[in-house]
Amino acid sequence: MLSMDELYRAHANMIYRYLLALSGDAHTAEELTQETFYQAVRCLDRYDGSCKETTWLCAIAKNLYQAWQRRHWRETEVLEEGLLSDQSPESDVLRRLEYLELLQQIHTMEEPGREVLYLRLFGQLSFREIGEVLRKSENWARVTFYRGKEKLKKELNRND
Repeated sequence: MLSMDELYRAHANMIYRYLLALSGDAHTAEELTQETFYQAVRCLDRYDGSCKETTWLCAIAKNLYQAWQRRHWRETEVLEEGLLSDQSPESDVLRRLEYLELLQQIHTMEEPGREVLYLRLFGQLSFREIGEVLRKSENWARVTFYRGKEKLKKELNRND
């Protein structure tokens, strides 16, 4: 196993993107990323190597996010700085509404489709990484993403 410093350098960006996909908030993702590695150091003696380091770290991150969610149950701002363009305010408002509608539709989906869509679209994880995080196969992640995407398309078209 890598040293904790090497582990952090190798995986901090992926953990941050994963948490950003879950939370939709850059500040929360940063805080939880730091907490993930802090908790990893605390329970390093319990890591037995039976799963990949990324799987172990994502499991810690997911548990921390769920605990954070329980403590901070509230509506959060979905769009972060930089997502809106330099176009007219009207265009920005329309893009924001479309983005919010997309997030609302994803949020109403059932698991595991919702989490796979979050990981793929916002966490930018590969299907292999999604499979590892959720302890499923890469093919399962691909099929689940495809089915979720198709269901999402139908719902968005129905609302037009």
